[in-house]
Amino acid sequence: MKIFKFGGASINSKERIANTGSIISSFEGEKLLIVVSAMGKTTNALEEVAHSFFQSKKEETLQHFEKIKDAHTSTIEGLLNESNSTKSKENLKPFFTETEWLLHDSPVRSFDYYYDQIVCSGELMSSSILCSYLQQLNLNASWIDVRDLLRTDDNFRDAGIDWEYSKNKITEVIHPLFEQADIIVTQGFIGSTDQNESTTLGREGSDYTAAVFAHILNADSVTIWKD
Repeated sequence: MKIFKFGGASINSKERIANTGSIISSFEGEKLLIVVSAMGKTTNALEEVAHSFFQSKKEETLQHFEKIKDAHTSTIEGLLNESNSTKSKENLKPFFTETEWLLHDSPVRSFDYYYDQIVCSGELMSSSILCSYLQQLNLNASWIDVRDLLRTDDNFRDAGIDWEYSKNKITEVIHPLFEQADIIVTQGFIGSTDQNESTTLGREGSDYTAAVFAHILNADSVTIWKD
């Protein structure tokens, strides 16, 4: 098993996603776990959403998030054929809804808490799109939400991993999934508390996620693709 981590620059356009797909395709016959960052400058854009939300600028907040949604939808339309495009858009709807549900509320907790709930959507969206593209290439790829695997404490924006729980969960889920799929696509940078609250792992969190999976799964190698 190999672990690949693809940074935001690797998937910041339909052309770059196609190139990433070609890289992954060249490892046909191998078991690959793909850790994905948010597309391009999406994290920065989502940070703007978090700041405007925390300042109770509701209209501005929703406008910012609408632009992010449109960018991801446009990428899907330029990358995937009609059938897969429709399916991929449906796959993104829960992530849109999860974030918008929060954005229609009013802040009553810390900024760091809201930052993590909002910013995490970037990795969820990008990884879903990449997985859809790999499936269009007829690769046996499966998507999984890393928040179901990596448990953390509630130190939002710099969460610490619960190693015992995460090790048991990753082992329990990933090995059987690899019996059905050759490629597993998941997210870097994010995790979840025991209350199902999204968390982020701090600076270089996606690289850290790849290292965590490699350690727990005893991977043959870890490759970090920055661009």
